[in-house]
Amino acid sequence: MRALIIGGTGTISMSISKLLIAKGWELYLVNRGIRASSVEGAHMVSADLNDETAFCETVSKLGDFDVVADFFAFHTDAVERDIRCFNGKTKQYIFISSASAYQKPLSSPYITESTPLHNPYWQYSRDKIACERVLMDAYTETGFPITIVRPSHTYADGAIPLSFHSDKGPWTELKRMMNNKEVIVHGDGTSLWTVTHSTDFAKGFVGLMGNIHAIGEAVHITSDESLTWDQIYTSVGNALGVTPKLIHISSEMLIAREPSLLGPLLGDKSNTVIFDNSKLKRLVPDFCATTRFDQGIRQSMDCLLANPALQVFDPEWDAWIDETIRSVRA
Repeated sequence: MRALIIGGTGTISMSISKLLIAKGWELYLVNRGIRASSVEGAHMVSADLNDETAFCETVSKLGDFDVVADFFAFHTDAVERDIRCFNGKTKQYIFISSASAYQKPLSSPYITESTPLHNPYWQYSRDKIACERVLMDAYTETGFPITIVRPSHTYADGAIPLSFHSDKGPWTELKRMMNNKEVIVHGDGTSLWTVTHSTDFAKGFVGLMGNIHAIGEAVHITSDESLTWDQIYTSVGNALGVTPKLIHISSEMLIAREPSLLGPLLGDKSNTVIFDNSKLKRLVPDFCATTRFDQGIRQSMDCLLANPALQVFDPEWDAWIDETIRSVRA
């Protein structure tokens, strides 16, 4: 089996690439080659995604594929390019969408693939919805063999799933925990959320690859474990060897002080969600998420602590947290 992954070395896709190699797939990765050595056995392909002619010429020389998956498509122009480039060249095209595309506010916390797609709070999610529509039209009109995958909050080695953090990463919050300083949790900390380890996500994703029953379908891949945000932050602190001091602040107040949080909070993480993975389990009967969060986060934390490049402290963000807490108390 031959697969081309556009991306393939990110938080979600690295585990997929490694699993495919272990299963004997012939794997080609299109990216900038920064982490090429991390996927031993994969063929690295250098291509400029912004130059459609050059990109299509490059990949066409590789021959046809059983599966093409794009982890770098965030706008309709990217999926339209892929349709033109891979039509007749692949038996399956997998688009990585997002579970944040599901209806907000939710009419029910129980999410199935038939839950409406509507998110007025987050442009990122609306762009993913628009991509899905383009691809579904291509499938119904021309038979372009699409599968849509909707990840939720997926983490991997070195990635720490907080509800929000500095654009430099979560290290500022982690340092606050280690220094016995308060860390903000949105809302009252009791809304339910699902975090999925990348190795579990990979098992579901690879099970959909080359799967004739997945053509024309949209499927989300998540763990079955539901956690409150207080439990998530407490597990993160425990992985650091501390008991975090949590302070709860409403999402609305946080957004008022930092408008960029509108999408990540009201458009996603402030909503209680419980994913029904029945469809995935019908398509991939042996799928089972086996990495419990309190165990997986320790592995992820160990990797972060061993990698100084991920330990970037943001003094401006730290000051914003302090000022936000003072404002609330005042």
